[in-house]
Formats: sequence, structure tokens, C-alpha cells
Amino acid sequence: MVEYKTFALGDFALQTGVILPDAKLVYASVGRLNDTKDNVVLFPTWGSGTPDEVVGLMIGPARALDPDKYFIVIPNHFGGGLSSSPSNCAPPFERGRFPRVSGYDNVVAQWRLLTEVFGVDRLRLVAGYSMGAILAYHWAAHYPDAAHAIAPIAGSARTGHYNKVFLAGIRSAIMSDPDWNNGFYGDTPPIRGVRQFARVYAGWGFSEPFYRQQVFKTAFGSPSVEDFIETFWEAFFIKCDANNLLAQTSTWLHNDISAHPRFGGDFEKALASIKARAILVPSSTDTYFPPVDNEYEANHMPNAELRSIPTIWGHMSPMNPKDQPFIDEALADLLSWTR
Repeated sequence: MVEYKTFALGDFALQTGVILPDAKLVYASVGRLNDTKDNVVLFPTWGSGTPDEVVGLMIGPARALDPDKYFIVIPNHFGGGLSSSPSNCAPPFERGRFPRVSGYDNVVAQWRLLTEVFGVDRLRLVAGYSMGAILAYHWAAHYPDAAHAIAPIAGSARTGHYNKVFLAGIRSAIMSDPDWNNGFYGDTPPIRGVRQFARVYAGWGFSEPFYRQQVFKTAFGSPSVEDFIETFWEAFFIKCDANNLLAQTSTWLHNDISAHPRFGGDFEKALASIKARAILVPSSTDTYFPPVDNEYEANHMPNAELRSIPTIWGHMSPMNPKDQPFIDEALADLLSWTR
């Protein structure tokens, strides 16, 4: 377990122009900030993830992200259930009235956390998985002098159209449940909708070879696909607040580093502006964020390379112990790199 702390942002101006009152960013840190403040790694949480889960899956003395060497800051993103989210905001932005939050909004808040709490304006590495990977791209595009290197794992700088098809499905699963009630469900949450959300996720999170080779049996001990859906996918999402899930998928749906006046929607211009050394780490069988998206990005970033994880675990490859050394090698290469 790690200690969670809260950074008060006050009245926080979102990219849409909405002011989110009394906004907060919940975070944890592991390791020690050195005297020169040049050992800082930022690792934002993934969708519905917590700092504890990041530590358990990605950080440790035998891993590239070694807390004995690096000071690792793990902020929970807006909508993630710990930081300002539909489930914890007061009126007028509670529950179904929570405003849309962008990737840019998240990195602005995280920049304030680092500079105002730790006095840090330079990051050795920004790494992240899934939603965290999305934010790593935003860091590199919008704070190009702060991010020394980035490692987006199973994410993209702009959400692709095929990805949006998936998001439309899982969002409608919740919103079509009569108990959702436009986000004001009180004591009767849309459990049926969340279960359907999980079942749609189940067909996209892992790959077809994963299911064909019945890895759900050997790796998770599930005797059948139905059991795996219930004990892995439904068991995870049923713990999540439905409005929080919708808020996070909204950030994911609208993800685009070029959606800012600085770039005017010019995606290639935004990619070209990235100064950080980047190793893009997609999963070879990821359906949400296929390697073809990262190939395009790497071709338009001045200092990027692509290392695709050879795996059948799809988007969930960081969970696979056999895939973790591949990811760690990319992180270690970036952490050892000096200009």
C-alpha cells in the first residue's frame, strides 16, 4: 500500500472554458527525490486504475522503474474516482453533470502538482499504460521542455475511428440501462449496464489468439469463457461507478494532442513538435490501439522509435509476466539515455 495525498487545485479552468470548482488531484509517490531533482518519473494511472495498482504492476526493485533509483509520481486522472470525478464532485458538477475533461486538462493539473508541490519542472521520463499512455503524449506535446523522454505503452496520441466504435458500444451499454437515469441513479446504480459494459470489453481487451489458445484457463484458472467474463471482467467493472466510467471514456473518446489552439487540429504538426526521445510500445495484438497508429506517429515524431510487444495478450499485455521484460527494456533504455 502507498500513501495517497490530495493536491488542491482550487477553481480549475478546463479546456472547454468550464470552471471546475474545488478541483483536486489525488496522487502517490514512491522513492526519494534526489538533491538535483533529476530522477523524477511520472506514471499517470490507467483507466479506473489506482496508484496502488500501478505500483503492483509496473514498479519494484527488480523492475526498470526501481524506487531505489527514481522518484516516481503517480497521479490519478480526472474521472478516475480518486481525483475530481462524477462520484465525488459537489453540485453543480456531480454525477451526470460532470464536465468533459481532456488529456490537456489532466497534464496541466499534473504540471501544477509537480511544480507547486515538488518544485520539479523537468521529468526524466513520462511513462504510462492505456489512459496513462495517452497522457504521456500530451505531456510531450504540451510541455516539450519538461519531458526528457516518454514511453506510451498501449496508447495513442489520437483516438482512432475504430477505437471510437468500441467506445460507442461500451458507453451505450451503460446509458441504455433505465437505471442510469441520465447519471442520477442514486441508490439504484445501472448494474445491468455496467455488466454489459464489461462483456463488450471482454471481446476487445485480450486478443483472438488469447481466447483460442485458452490462456484464460492456464493464466487465470477460469474453466470457461463465461466464467472468465464473470470473474475477471465483470468483477473488475462492477466495483466502478458508472458515471466515472463514462467520464473516463469521454476523455479517451476525444483524445487528440492537436486539439489545442497551439496546433489548430494539425495532428502532424503536433507530433513534429515533440522533442522528447520516445519509445512507443504498442501490443502487437491490441485492438484498441493497434501498432499501425503508433507507426504513423513514430514516422512524424523527430526522435521516436517503435517497439511492438510480441504478445497474444492484446491490450492487457502489461499483465503478462512474460511481456514485462520487453516493456522494462524500453523503459530502462529511456532512463539511461542522456542528451
